[in-house]
Amino acid sequence: MLTQESISEMVADWYRKLDVHVPMVEVLPLLADKELEMVFPEATIYGHAGFEGWFQRVIRIFFDEVHTVKKADATINGDTATVDVIVQWEASVWNAPEAKSKRIVADALQTWEVKTGPAGTPIITKYVVDGLEYHEGSATL
Repeated sequence: MLTQESISEMVADWYRKLDVHVPMVEVLPLLADKELEMVFPEATIYGHAGFEGWFQRVIRIFFDEVHTVKKADATINGDTATVDVIVQWEASVWNAPEAKSKRIVADALQTWEVKTGPAGTPIITKYVVDGLEYHEGSATL
């Protein structure tokens, strides 16, 4: 059964895992497979295979990541929910052959759709980055 608390815990767990670049086997249980759609500024991906390709690419681009959840408000409808998420994303990026890395600090405005997964906990079925609001002095993508 979905609750605001179980969804908030899943959102926090998702970002903890992204921050430390956990192995794929630890991330995939938070995602539906066949119905998964993820819309990022640079790509739209589908299913676990699509996520794995995206994840393996971004963990090689961004480092020293910190995600701070500012909002995760769920509208629950039985065993599904829409979640309005705002997360402050901080990451460093180094573009060869630049002498120094750059720091990105932005609020990512997102809309998630979740459902009750096989373990009885929330899993993501749709994840859309609606926009990025860069903080003053931030590098940009």
